[in-house]
Amino acid sequence: MNTIGVIGGSGLYELEGLEEIREDVIHTPFGEPSDAYVSGRLGSNRLVFLPRHGRGHRHLPDEVNYPANIWGMKFLGVERIISITAVGSLKEELAPTNVVLPDQYFDRMLGSRRSTFFGDGCVAHVSMAEPSCPDLRQALFEAARGQGAVVHLGGTYLNMEGPAFSTRAESEVYRSWGMDVIGMTNVAEARLAREAEICYQSVALVTDYDCWHQEHADVTVEMVVDNLRKNVEMARKIIRAVLPKLPDSRDCACSRGLANAIMTAPEQIPPETRRRLDIIIGKYV
Repeated sequence: MNTIGVIGGSGLYELEGLEEIREDVIHTPFGEPSDAYVSGRLGSNRLVFLPRHGRGHRHLPDEVNYPANIWGMKFLGVERIISITAVGSLKEELAPTNVVLPDQYFDRMLGSRRSTFFGDGCVAHVSMAEPSCPDLRQALFEAARGQGAVVHLGGTYLNMEGPAFSTRAESEVYRSWGMDVIGMTNVAEARLAREAEICYQSVALVTDYDCWHQEHADVTVEMVVDNLRKNVEMARKIIRAVLPKLPDSRDCACSRGLANAIMTAPEQIPPETRRRLDIIIGKYV
């Protein structure tokens, strides 16, 4: 049975046909996750849902405990994470209500949030050259296209700091750099998922044109929420449609993300750090 994690907004766990639903409150070595994990069975697959900002959207982007969120997914046996995320578009052809499946990320968080499990006597350097899973991305593309979504395969997600939206000057600079979409959360998730050897792919739901487009209104919370609501049902359809396309076993580099990445000699890792990282590094040390 595949165990698929879904990180996103409230309501996505309300999938028709979801059975054996339960909630798990998990206390992790990295603190408390955003909320309880909601899991259920859909056919032969198990889904684990987590609202990134907590139910009722309580956490700012830099208040989200990303290590705890991903550790909890690993603890619950998740091998693939589908990240449902609202984004602004930095290109004309990526219109509001379109779906983008980024294959690259650009970090503008300025070190404001923790995006590694390592430290405290244990060092690892994972490769992020290909930061999302190509197999999962292709499966999601086929699923989205099959559901009638206007979907774009590939693109660069620029992770801004937030919580305020961009200035027009910032938006124009990001466009000049060739960025495709802009959001506030996914880089930390992608890095941590790679360290945890979990496949990760963003399903970016375009809600606005940021503030650069002269013929469209500047982004507002009302605009984001309205277009996100329109896309939630499509996100549900994509999740349901992709499940039969996912093989039981993985043969991607994500499943070996930590191989040869741990630099610290096993005997030099402090016992407390080893305990905290056990489900991440246990098979290597």
